[in-house]
Amino acid sequence: MKIALFPGSFDPITIAHVDIVKRALPLFDKIVVGIGLNSSKQSFLPAAKREEIVRAVFASTPKIEVRLYEGLTISFAKEINAQHIVRGIRSVADFEYERAIAQINQTMMPEMESIFILSKPEYSAISSTIVRDILRNKGDISKFLPEEALTFL
Repeated sequence: MKIALFPGSFDPITIAHVDIVKRALPLFDKIVVGIGLNSSKQSFLPAAKREEIVRAVFASTPKIEVRLYEGLTISFAKEINAQHIVRGIRSVADFEYERAIAQINQTMMPEMESIFILSKPEYSAISSTIVRDILRNKGDISKFLPEEALTFL
């Protein structure tokens, strides 16, 4: 079984995240959307709420599993028997950052392959950081989040 991990904080999940997952689906038997918990980072949404939202977004897609995890992403990938890590790339800066992580991950787990999927141009400006700022300032986030997520926010 070809299993891929799509890791992130998903604080909150955006339409850009959903697009990357949907475009990766034909490549794998299963995609685990891994919601990483970082105790040194202050989250906007609690982990349980992020998990609930992501589950709602992908509820009708049986090939997608949603899991919370702590620690190294590569350790979680080993735990779930993932052979691939999927990442979305919006810019050259994203590529440089993700390339470095992919190379370290491959050193730690040589059989791990990172798959980079380029963001569609219309989604390249969307980030969870920007969406959080809009939310904090009571702006309209409906154009940036999947419909299923809006009811939670």
